[in-house]
Amino acid sequence: MEYIISTIKYLRDGMWLSTNLFVVTLVLSSILSLILISIYKINPFIKGILRLYTWLFRGTPLMLQLFFFMYGLPFMGVYIDRMMVAYLTFVLNYSAYFVEILRAGVESTSKDQEESAKVMGANKYQIYRHIILPQAIRKELPSISSEVINLIKDTSLVTVIALTDVLRGVKEIVSRDFTLSPFVVAGLFYLVFSYVIVKTFRLLEQKFDYLDNV
Repeated sequence: MEYIISTIKYLRDGMWLSTNLFVVTLVLSSILSLILISIYKINPFIKGILRLYTWLFRGTPLMLQLFFFMYGLPFMGVYIDRMMVAYLTFVLNYSAYFVEILRAGVESTSKDQEESAKVMGANKYQIYRHIILPQAIRKELPSISSEVINLIKDTSLVTVIALTDVLRGVKEIVSRDFTLSPFVVAGLFYLVFSYVIVKTFRLLEQKFDYLDNV
């Protein structure tokens, strides 16, 4: 038991890094994706650029993107620390996924509602903000939930740019003590995190279902 406690203490910094990266990425990518999908809906001329962006970041591995920003930015004369590289890469990557999820929800919204709102005098922004976007988010909550779960697991990839996350700490302990218990501790960390995410999104779905039935 003492060894497990000491292992948790050793992995504490890695857990904090993973949690910090998760929270920052989730908040910033959510905001960015909402901004981008708003531009996509209101300004059709941006559609081509946005499609290129989502195709690029969804079509290449996250690990490759980490390497690109880690070594490509200095080559172009831009120098940022490893943690900022992780933030930048994760936010751009997950924003692309969230944009595509929201786009699917937006395009599946009934056109009749949009036309009715126009007849009542609502402008494009009002229709998008109060009618289209809320429905798109409700429809795509399961998909958003899956991506958020993927996010906490993907934080382990930062080990490739020499950041000390949970798995990097696990590798150090295993190579030192030749024991498998650190893998169990790391597994529990991700499982508990995923459980909290699942429960949170289920509560959100239940809340939206309740509002729809009121």
